Amino acid sequence: MSGKHRKVAYYPGCALEETGHAYNRSTKELGKALGLELVELENWNCCGAMEVKNLDPKLQTYLSARNLAIAGKMGFDTVMAPCNGCYHNLKKAEYDLGHDAGSREVVERLSQKAGHETYEAGGVSTIHALDWIKEAIGEDGLKNRVENSLKGLKIANYYGCMYTRPRHIFPEKDKGPGSESTSKPHFMDDLLAAAGADCVEFPLRTACCGGAHTLSDSDISTKLVLNLLTTAEACGAEVIATECPTCHTGLEMHQVRAEKVFGRKTRVKILYFTQLLGMALGLSARRVGVQENLSDASDLLRQKGLG
Repeated sequence: MSGKHRKVAYYPGCALEETGHAYNRSTKELGKALGLELVELENWNCCGAMEVKNLDPKLQTYLSARNLAIAGKMGFDTVMAPCNGCYHNLKKAEYDLGHDAGSREVVERLSQKAGHETYEAGGVSTIHALDWIKEAIGEDGLKNRVENSLKGLKIANYYGCMYTRPRHIFPEKDKGPGSESTSKPHFMDDLLAAAGADCVEFPLRTACCGGAHTLSDSDISTKLVLNLLTTAEACGAEVIATECPTCHTGLEMHQVRAEKVFGRKTRVKILYFTQLLGMALGLSARRVGVQENLSDASDLLRQKGLG
């Protein structure tokens, strides 16, 4: 086991407090099972997500920078954000503060007004939950801990569009062997394959799920999700593994809506990768929050000896 990321600051973000609660639960339970420690940021705030960013990008940069400042004040040089949107926004804030004087001026001014230290780029690194497990435990570490193999479970791994875009805010990616790829990410495939899963080739692994359009144009979102669902099934997948609460919720909701509105029924199940790894380590489906998912995978998991 690598000593890297054994103990990190944890930024759950807003979604994991609500609709993505199962992701929050399974991430924490998986960490415990692997002997890893998550220390939640004290008094954290929303990262700015879509709404604030659309109103004022520099205000969003400040909101994300405040979270990074909290991590630094707590003595951490690494913060783990399991939500793609949060991960993306914290990474973008880091990039903007390192490259844009206007962003630095706004963050400094608002930080002084709020009465806390101004975050300076380079103080804290942001990692995703996939980086956390991959670098702290790795494939070999997972293989040695598997108690209930995912063997025979065909999985399409869905990373979503914000995990790798835009490329310039992820300087640690595309560094050759061992690093994550922005064009064809593979960390989730690597981890689930180590747990015994049969990861199918899924060409839409980074396609957009339409999450940002759910309220403004539900039909567009439903059609984008339906494309993901039908493609996963065409690739032979029984499960789509997710690593973002917005993507996960969108896939679940629009799978139901696709049947009701467009008469298109799909049977592929939606599960967080942390739920799947947790079950592979011997944790019960209930302990990793499978019962909280809208997508009912209970029959499939029982068939595979995972229920």
